[in-house]
Amino acid sequence: MAGKRTIDDIARLAGVSKTTVSRVLNRKPDVDPETRERILRIVEEEGFIPRVTASALATRRHSMIGVIIPSFTWPFIPEIIKGVAEVLGNTPHDIVLYSLNDSTRDTGEGDLIDHILDTRLTAGILAILPGQFVKHALRLHQHGIPMVMIDDQEIFPTIPWIGIDNKGGALTAMRHLIQLGHQRIAHLQGPMRYLCSRERYEGYRQAMEEAGLPICPELVLEGDFTQTGGRLLANRLFSLPPEQRPTAIFAGNDSMAYGVMAAAEEYNLHMPEDVALVGFDDLTLSAHVRPALTTVRQPFLEMGRRGIELLLSLLGSEGFSSYTIPATYFNNALGAPAGVNERIISTDPLRIQLVTSFVVRASCGSSQDLSLDNLRSRL
Repeated sequence: MAGKRTIDDIARLAGVSKTTVSRVLNRKPDVDPETRERILRIVEEEGFIPRVTASALATRRHSMIGVIIPSFTWPFIPEIIKGVAEVLGNTPHDIVLYSLNDSTRDTGEGDLIDHILDTRLTAGILAILPGQFVKHALRLHQHGIPMVMIDDQEIFPTIPWIGIDNKGGALTAMRHLIQLGHQRIAHLQGPMRYLCSRERYEGYRQAMEEAGLPICPELVLEGDFTQTGGRLLANRLFSLPPEQRPTAIFAGNDSMAYGVMAAAEEYNLHMPEDVALVGFDDLTLSAHVRPALTTVRQPFLEMGRRGIELLLSLLGSEGFSSYTIPATYFNNALGAPAGVNERIISTDPLRIQLVTSFVVRASCGSSQDLSLDNLRSRL
């Protein structure tokens, strides 16, 4: 028999009815032991994956929610998952976690989608930072599986989305450095194929233009979001003649900022006396490196909460049957009104953009408390 096995195929091979096969797969009693053993052997030999039907899923007390993550090794994934778990803990839902680790990529990311479609274990899917995998994940949406994305790499026109205000966060960081008197400010970009990298560069560019400062091509370098990459780019900056070096660096993420710190130590440069530094993320380590890193904080916990709340709303889950959109969210200004930590940038499909916050520490030479709202009020 070619193609994927069905319950009819298993019943025919075992010489029994579909009902008997179903009773065995669902561990029901009153099946002859020899028949049960024969069916289970055929299931194993044929690689049969039982599919949970829509009716069976609807009658289960604990419906499954699928969560796709890139890898647990990414430093902020546990915080996002914590937000997801906090919300699901108050519902009858359980999590099925799919990790896009190296072995998944080696066997083909499309295989994971096939597995999800074959088993139909999940009522809906939350895809967290799926990256290039999203091209495969779109098949889930096309097959009618409710799906929400938490993403910073690209936006797809048909899928509900949770993201952050990358441009606003970068603009706040740059305005802070400019207020401290810096004029030669370098920017270490992330990969420019990513939406977040382009948006953070836009914040850098706008702040420089607002201040009437030139953007020097030798001070804008594309990196890869890794500590090693940040170190290599910083080496290029610090090897410039002293009068051409930047007095401040805005790194596209915290990992690259750590690399800048390592390079500065090699060149015997001190922070913030010789060069000020700002990152983007506010990873846990950023408060503990020396000097402590000034950075733009992403609301990772809230991203997880809002993402799963939106998915539960789409599913009509108890307690989340409607997703209220306050009228104050509809605004075209940068960021959101005071006291509001998110805004709606699209309603069809729903796209929610969370605002960032600015954390001032020792690496930029000021301990002054400049929150996002306070900084805006001064401009």
